[in-house]
Formats: sequence, structure tokens, C-alpha cells
Amino acid sequence: MLSKAAGLWLLALAILPAQQMPLDPQSSVRINLPDDSPVSLLKADLGESRATARGSAMVIDLQMVLSLRNAHPSRIRGVTLLVLAQEVTPGGKASVTVPSLDVASGAVFPVRIDLRLLRPAQIMGGPLVQVNLDGVLFQDLSFYGPNRLDSRRTLTAWELEARRDRAHFKSVLAAAGPAGLQREILARMAQEQERPRLNVRVVRGPSVTSAALGPEREAQFAFLKFPDSPVQPIEGSARIVGSEAREPRIQVRNRSAKPVRYVEIGWIVKDRRGSEFMAASLPASEPRLQLAPGRTGHILQDTALQFSRNGGEPVEIAGMTGFVSQVEFADGGIWIPNWDLLAEAQLLRILAPSPEEQRLTDIYRKKGVQAVVLELAKY
Repeated sequence: MLSKAAGLWLLALAILPAQQMPLDPQSSVRINLPDDSPVSLLKADLGESRATARGSAMVIDLQMVLSLRNAHPSRIRGVTLLVLAQEVTPGGKASVTVPSLDVASGAVFPVRIDLRLLRPAQIMGGPLVQVNLDGVLFQDLSFYGPNRLDSRRTLTAWELEARRDRAHFKSVLAAAGPAGLQREILARMAQEQERPRLNVRVVRGPSVTSAALGPEREAQFAFLKFPDSPVQPIEGSARIVGSEAREPRIQVRNRSAKPVRYVEIGWIVKDRRGSEFMAASLPASEPRLQLAPGRTGHILQDTALQFSRNGGEPVEIAGMTGFVSQVEFADGGIWIPNWDLLAEAQLLRILAPSPEEQRLTDIYRKKGVQAVVLELAKY
């Protein structure tokens, strides 16, 4: 519970508009870790974190660093935290995920929380913000945590991407040495610099009327199909109005021998100039798809997506292509396309680099190719 003085401080925030106050590290933020948590808290540094009253809402700017220790025998590969100012208030909940970790047992590692949250100013008592552990992924892909945010699937997929990307760079190193690895890193950096960017805005509920955007048409998806994908897209469509795609729907078939509970479809948009952009990913709309072997199901979104270039210029949609980017089986196993499949389908030029590739590229920028060689040798 907050002290009487802290309660009066909160009341003052509600009365004095736009007045900023620093967060009290003793009462403003609570870090909740279970008794059997595989990570322990050493320190919470609130830095320049502050709260500002704006009308009936309180705006909380968190600029915080947690120092955590791996208290588990296994190496940690990823962590997700759930950050709450208010569970049901829009803007009151957020998360922080740190992938591409390699934290040995007993080692200490930082987790930075840089978020803006909203909280009704009239709520009194208790901490302003609570930080909860949602999940920890270990080296053997085992998982700990309540998984409220589906962080097990997310962290596992990122870890598999990290292993895939390291394997690619190690194969380049083995075939062409450090000079070849440097050429590959530089080529990937140039590719990322040239990658077409697209702004995507998700509109839920009624959007701009068709009369304001132009005539509506039904557009079919084309599909890139990977030979080893456990799920195959069959057909799909969306209603196109100018730069807006409405209610995309895709039918898929499980061609594996295992039940599937999640499918993600990458979505590529082509504009009238012939440029292609990685636009979005369509997850299964049901919390758990439960697609039995040999059965078909639908991935659909009752939303509209609006596309624009930097500067707000609308992108008129000329074509759409989809591909299976991720599959989760009922047993928790994950499938992602391998590097060769992505290269063969020419997807590497439009896909954003994985967190692991970004990490390795950052090492190259700061320390050079030999540091990347040493980093790859750790795995």
C-alpha cells in the first residue's frame, strides 16, 4: 500500500494538469517474481522515469533498467516481461521481450524497460506500475512462466531464427573465411539499407467509406510455397479499396502428421510501380487453431489495413502475395523457413533481419569481423 504522503501526491497529480513528478523507487514500481522464478532481481534503476497528470489520466514514462541474475542451472535464451499500469485501460498494459540472450547460470544481465503507459488518475493505492515475469526460454527450448502473452511461442521462434542465422554465417565463414564473412555481412547491411519500407495502420471497426477511397474490388492472394512447410496455403482474398485492404481471409491445409495450433502468414504487397513491401503477418484468428492432420482451416482478420510510404503517401495496392512464415504444433514445436528457402524465394531482400542478425551486425559495426568470428565460435 502507498503511504498517506504518497496518496496525497497522487491526488495532487490528478488536480494539477501536466505537472511532472519523478517515480518513487520504493512505492511506485513493484517487481513481481514468483518464489521459484529462474531469475532473481538484483537492482531496479528507475532513471528518469516520471508520472504526469493529464486531465483524468496519468501518463507514466518508464525509463528503467532491471539487473537480473540467472538463478537456473540452464543458460537463458530469452525473457518476456508483462508491464502493467492498469489491466483494462487502453494503453495501460505493455510488454518487453529480450531475445538472442546467452546468459550462463549465475550470470547477471540487464533488461531495459522504455515504455509509456496510461493509468486513470482516480485510482488510489498500490504501486503505479507492476512488472511481472511472463516467460523465460532456456537453451534446451524448455520454458518457464505463465505465458499470458504467448511468449513461449514468440521466444522459441526467435531462438530458432537465431540458430538458423548463425548457421548461415558459420557456413559462409567455413567456405570463404573471415573475408567472405565480412562480404556477406556488408551485403546484408546494404540489403537492409535498401529494403523497401511500408507504414501499416490497422483499423478495427468501420473505416473510411469506400466512396472516399474509390471503387472496391476483391483481390486474390498469390502464394509462395515452401517444400517442407507443414501447412500449405490454398487460397485467399481481401477487399481492396485504394490503399486499404479489408478482411483478409486465407484458407490453409495441415499437411503434416501432427496437429497445428498456430499459423502465421507473411503478407507482401505490390504497388502500381511494381515495388514489393513486407506489409504484415496474419496470425490465426482463433486463440488456438487446432488444425488436425489433413484438415483445412481459415486464417482471417475482421480488420482493415491501410498502407502508406514514409511521409504518409498512400500506397495503391496492385497485388498481394502470402507465404507461411511460422507454424506451431500442438506439442509446442515450431517450424520456420530455412535460410536457403528464403533466399530462393527472394524474400531476404524485403524481410527485416532477425534480432540475432541485428545483434551480429552491431558487433561487426563496433568491433569488426574478427569479433563476429569469435562470437559465432561460442555456439
